Amino acid sequence: MAKIIGICNQKGGTGKTTTAVNLSVFLGLAKKKVLLVDMDPQGNTSSALLSSENNNSPAKTNIYHLLIESQENKINQALETTKIPTVFVIASDVSLTGAEIELVNIEQREYRLKQAIAPVKDQFDYIIIDAPPSLGLLTINVLAAADSVLIPIQCEYYALEGLSKLLQTIELVKEGLNSTLDIEGILLTMADFRTRLTMQVINEVKKFFPDKTFKTIIPRNVKLAEAPSFSQPVYFYDDRCVGAKAYFNLAEEILKEKIKGVYDGKKSSWPGTGSVDSQKEEQTAVYYG
Repeated sequence: MAKIIGICNQKGGTGKTTTAVNLSVFLGLAKKKVLLVDMDPQGNTSSALLSSENNNSPAKTNIYHLLIESQENKINQALETTKIPTVFVIASDVSLTGAEIELVNIEQREYRLKQAIAPVKDQFDYIIIDAPPSLGLLTINVLAAADSVLIPIQCEYYALEGLSKLLQTIELVKEGLNSTLDIEGILLTMADFRTRLTMQVINEVKKFFPDKTFKTIIPRNVKLAEAPSFSQPVYFYDDRCVGAKAYFNLAEEILKEKIKGVYDGKKSSWPGTGSVDSQKEEQTAVYYG
C-alpha cells in the first residue's frame, strides 16, 4: 500500500512544486511506483512531467473532476503516464480554482481527495501530493488524505513566520480529520550558503525541530530554476548539478536506503527532447530572434 506524502506550505515560492516533481522522479528512478497528484490550480507540476498535448486537453479527466463530480471509476481515467515508466500523474488546471467554493456544499468535502485516490492506493509505493499555496479546502483535503506532510521552507527572513500557522492547522486536522497524520520532515530550500541569513535560518529550524528537519538542504541553484523551462526534471537537464544531487539525497533519506543505478550507471536522456545544448540554442533563438 502506498505511503502518501503531502507537500505543503501556505507560503508561495518555497519550492513545493520543484520538490514534488524531482522527488517523484528520483523515487521513480529508484524503481518505486509513484503517483504524483497536482492539487495546485496553477498546474505547474502537471506541465513539468506531461506533454503539452495531454495537459491542454479540455476533455481530460483531472483532479478537479475527481473532487467535484461523481468519483465512480473516474480515477483510472485521470491517471496519465510520463516518460518515466514508474511515475504517473493526476493533472490539474485552472478549473481547480473554483473547487474551493464548489466543495463547500459537498458532503464530506474534506475527504474528497482521500476517497478519490483510495481505489489505487495498492497500485503504488508512493503517492506524492503537491498542495496549493494556501490553507483552504484544497490543502485540508491534502492533509486529510496524507500519511505525512513534507514542509519546504525557504532560507529567508520570513521562513518561520508562516510555519506556526501551518503546524496549528496540522494539529487541528489530526484532532478532527486524520489522527495518524505525521510530519515527514521540514525541508530547507533555496539555501545560499554564502549568506549569514541562510545559516541563521538553518540553525533556527534545526533548533526548534531537531528531529524533524531533513539532513538534506536544497541549495539555491540556477539549474533547478532552468530545468522547467526545458520541460525536464533537473536530473535529466543536468544530473551533475548540486540541485539534482540534493534531491537525490532527499529521496535516499525518505527511502532510508541507497538508490542504485542512478549515479553509478549511464544516465538515460529525457525522451523526445534532444540535447540540452540544442534546446538552449533553440530557446535563445526564440527569445532573441
